[in-house]
Order: sequence, then structure tokens, then C-alpha cells
Amino acid sequence: MDIGLTPPATYHEALDTLFARVSGGWKLGLDTTRALLASLGNPHDGLRVLHVAGTNGKGSVVSTLDALLRAEGLRVGRYTSPHLVDFRERIVVNGVPIGEDAVVDFIARWTPEVERLGATFFEATTCMAFEHFARANVDVAVLEVGLGGRLDATNVVTPDAAGITSIGLDHQQYLGDTTEAIAIEKAGIFKPGVPAAIGEPDQAIRAQLAALARAAGSPRALVIHDEWTLDAIDVDAGGTSFTLGAHGTERRLRTPLVGRYQASNTATAIAMLELAGGRYADAAARAEMTLANVAIPGRFQWCGGVIFDVAHNPAGTTVLCDTLATLTPPRPLVCLLTVLRDKDWRSMMATLASHVDRFVLTAPPSVPSDRAWVLSDAVDFAHAHGWSAVADADFDRALDVARAGAATTLVTGSFHTVGDAMARLQVSPFAG
Repeated sequence: MDIGLTPPATYHEALDTLFARVSGGWKLGLDTTRALLASLGNPHDGLRVLHVAGTNGKGSVVSTLDALLRAEGLRVGRYTSPHLVDFRERIVVNGVPIGEDAVVDFIARWTPEVERLGATFFEATTCMAFEHFARANVDVAVLEVGLGGRLDATNVVTPDAAGITSIGLDHQQYLGDTTEAIAIEKAGIFKPGVPAAIGEPDQAIRAQLAALARAAGSPRALVIHDEWTLDAIDVDAGGTSFTLGAHGTERRLRTPLVGRYQASNTATAIAMLELAGGRYADAAARAEMTLANVAIPGRFQWCGGVIFDVAHNPAGTTVLCDTLATLTPPRPLVCLLTVLRDKDWRSMMATLASHVDRFVLTAPPSVPSDRAWVLSDAVDFAHAHGWSAVADADFDRALDVARAGAATTLVTGSFHTVGDAMARLQVSPFAG
């Protein structure tokens, strides 16, 4: 299909054109991104960048960096993926999402070149972000890796600092079947002359990441869980408090993000800022006062009787359940769940089962058909283990059923589940 012959006239037509670039898979490599950026005049070359990779937690680190830097008066571009409700969530400057007109304009101008080069949805979107940040004259762009690191479209930049949050088993078909193999792909964002912050808690994996950073030519690899201390971590419904020990001193910090793991994510962001130096380091030094500005939707976001959490792999589900155990939300706790077919949904359900009273399994309308799980398989798996579960492919009806029988409804399993529920419950994804 030649989607470039008729330029889009509306935002929704533009998104239809862009989403037509989604083929159901990923194309890893940097050549196409570089070629498209060259056609755009290489807007990324003039950007100052902070670059964040990891299996889980990178969105929280990006949002923390964004908030701390904006508090210093810097103009900050933020690039994240995927979005929850609106595509424009991915490309934000100082809390303001890219305008619909800007999206339409980019796609109208560059779709012929995108098609000529065979660029994917993510490659085109990444180039759109770079152009938008350049036009907006941002002081710094904070970039979240989409998949892996080494061959991710965002990895065309040379950042002021790079950070890796944690390593878990996800996207094995692209990144490898072991955490060691996945760590090698994530560490592909490390570059000569670029300091690195490593937030991975596992001792063997963080040692591997530090060695990979040094091998890549990083002048400094700061390993959070070896060089700093994170003590007295207290979690409540309003956020996470902890004592950060670094440089021979201690300071008490509090982030609005909920979960013990947010102490590590916050420390990773602070480490990146310290390593980058200059005004970045000033932002790190004032974190006690400015962390209150951090906000990110869908990460243990508790709205009334509904908890939204985008945990979408076994590691993410484990930390979600740790937070549930700490906060003990009102029961009965009903879990509205959808997991993508290519994820280890059985492990995720097994972890959730001991923390929830009932499952309502469903199929969000935004899930691509080739990635949708088989509902009958999921409900059969639940019943075989003696868990209370019902399945309803009608998402609206399933959401109503889950909320009707619950003191607390947990919406989780994928960005699609959370985003579609937020849209229906009119919870805005735009934060900060």
C-alpha cells in the first residue's frame, strides 16, 4: 500500500499513516534512522542528551530527570514509549505534548522519504521527536530507549550521560534468552567519553554492565548499589521515602512515585545528573526540594478505587506485587488483566494470584490482533490452578465487571490495558 500519495489533512489521518508503519515486529539497526535524520538536516546533532535504557524503570528515571532539570529553569524535551492514550505523550517539551498540527506537518512532509527508506513506525517517530526538540530549542533532551539499546533508533546520539535501570527477561526474541545477553544489548548505549550510571540491583549483572561501560570507553561507571546506599525505604500511597548515602553524606529524599524500586530509579537519575556535571549537577544537588514535581502516569497510580500499573513482564509484576503487599489496598482486590501474547503471561498471573482475589481477563481494543493473547487459554490456566477468574472480550463490560465487584480494582498487564482503561475512566495521561 502506498500511503504517501495523499498527504494527511487531520491528526487522526496522520496517525493512521504513521501507524501503518507498524508491521507487527521490530527492525533493529541504526542505518535507516541515520538516513532519515540526514534528510531532515540531522536535527539531533545539536541536541544535548541524557539517554536511559533498561527493562523496567526507565520511564520513571526519564520522568525524574525531566522534573529535576525543569526545576532548574532548563527547557527539557522528553521522549518516551509507548503511549497510554494519545500518541503525543511520546514527545513532550516542558510538560507540553507535541501539537497535533506539528504531527500532521511532519507526516505530510516526510512520509515519502519514510516510505523510500522503509523506516518503521518507531524510526519515524524518533526522528519526529528529534526535529521537534530542535525546533523547540530545548536545553536538553531526555530519551528513553525503545527496545534494547545497541540497535535502538535512539542510539544515534552521543549523550552527556547514559543510564541503565535494571535488566530482566523481556523481548527475548530480539535481545537474547538470558539476562547476560540482554545486558549486552542494553549496554550498547555506553559510548567513549560518556559517563554511565548503573542502577541494576543484581550483583553479577551490575558488574557485567560496569565492565561493558569501561570496555566502551566510558570514563566513569557509577554503580549505585556498590557505591551508594539506599536505606530506610518507606512506601505509602503518596510516594516513596529513602535515605541516600553518597560521597560520605546522607540525605533523606522523597519521590511521589510509589514502590521500593523507585528509590533505585531516583538514585539512578541523580547519579546521571551528577556525572553529566554543570547545571545537571546543580539539579541533582537540589533534589530534596524538587523531587515533589516528578509525575508519571500508569506506575502504581492510585485514583480512587483503581490502581493503574503498566507492569508487562514478570519482573515488573514482581515489584508491583511487592508494592501491593506493602500498601495493602482495600479488599476485595480484583485484577483487570490483559498481557500480550509474546510475554510470559503465565508467570505474571502466578505472581499476581497470591495478591488478588479475582481476575477479570479481557482484550483491550488497542492491542494489535497479532499480539493479542488467547482469552480461553488464560482463563483455562487460571481455573487449572484454582484461581477465581472470568473472561470477557468486551473491554468496557469487563472493566465494569471488575469495578462492580471490587473495593480496589487493579488494572495491569500491558500499556494497552492501562491506556484503554484510562481513556474510558477519563484519567488524563498527561503529567508534569
